[in-house]
Parts: sequence; C-alpha cells; structure tokens
Amino acid sequence: MVGSYKDLRAWKLSMEMAMEADRQTEGLPREERYGLTSQLRRARVSVSSNIAEGKGRSSDKGACTFLHHARGSLLEVETQLLIAEGLRYVSETETRRLLRLVEALAKTLNALIKSLNPMAA
Repeated sequence: MVGSYKDLRAWKLSMEMAMEADRQTEGLPREERYGLTSQLRRARVSVSSNIAEGKGRSSDKGACTFLHHARGSLLEVETQLLIAEGLRYVSETETRRLLRLVEALAKTLNALIKSLNPMAA
C-alpha cells in the first residue's frame, strides 16, 4: 500500500462513519454515558485507528491483521447501533442511514483486505 492512510477510501469512510455515529450518541440517555455511549464511541474510533495502524505496517500480512481488527470493530458499531435502535434511543431512519455507511465501509475493507491477501476476506 503506497501513500498515506489518509488517502485510503476505507479510512475516509471510517472517519465519516465515526462523525455520524458520534452525532447519534449525543441523543442517548445520560444513564447510558458509561454503557452504550462509551462502547459505541470506543468502537467507532477503533475502526479508523486500526486502518491507520495497518497502513503503517511494513508487510501486507501485518496490514491485514489490523484491517481485520477494524472490520471487527465495525461489526461492534453495527451491533451497538442496532441495540440503540431497539431500545428506541435513536430513530430507525437515523440508524438505517448510518448502517448504509457501515455497509459501504465493510465492503471497502473487505476489498482492501482481499487486495493485500487474495486468500483472505
């Protein structure tokens, strides 16, 4: 992978998703501050952080390890959004909009992983 992690489409999408997820957590109840809100915020930050860390690795194998971590964190974000929606903390419309971003990012991550390791994904 040549260039900066900031050039990666996956990183750009992860940043967009992180900002959108943050906006959604603003409306969660105060009693969720150390529960669902905290968990969602940590997971969404982990996605872009792992993409950046993977880009900094000296081998494709090392990069793939962190891209897999990013994908795992992304699935955490998706699950936490579905929980927030199920608890009626966020609207279905808002959740669906964010889940479309999550899906686009997942596809981008899968394609990036596959480009570095055709046997993976």
